[in-house]
Amino acid sequence: MKKVILEMEDQKHSYEQKAKESLQKVLEEKMSAEQQLQSTQRSLALAEQKCEEWRSQYEALKEDWKTLGTQHRELESQLHVLQSKLQGADSRDVQMNQALRLLENEHQELQAKIEHLQGDRDLCSSDTQHLQEAVWPMAPDADSTDRYSPGSVPGQ
Repeated sequence: MKKVILEMEDQKHSYEQKAKESLQKVLEEKMSAEQQLQSTQRSLALAEQKCEEWRSQYEALKEDWKTLGTQHRELESQLHVLQSKLQGADSRDVQMNQALRLLENEHQELQAKIEHLQGDRDLCSSDTQHLQEAVWPMAPDADSTDRYSPGSVPGQ
């Protein structure tokens, strides 16, 4: 019986040793799992932080895009207004150039008429002077002296 008790004690020690080894192995696996969990939690926290940064950047870019769209529409509107004004200015420029050409032609015509009239005036003035010179020296004054000498014609 002693032998059986000794065998049983040996078996007990053997089971205890195996249980301790199994328990040690389980504890090591638990520690490894906890380390993996902590590592995964850190990775998750970093991923969530990055996600939040990307989300924030996305929202900022979306707002910038909206602002740029508004500015683009305003600039397009201003461009259309300026194009319209430019077309109006071009039209007025064409009209002004036509009016200028007409005025230049009229000026040339008037200048030609002025030159022609001056020539006629000079001719008439010369003819008038010849007639006055021919007529006035002949008229005697009441006291028998020439009232007008050839160079003093009334109205000159």
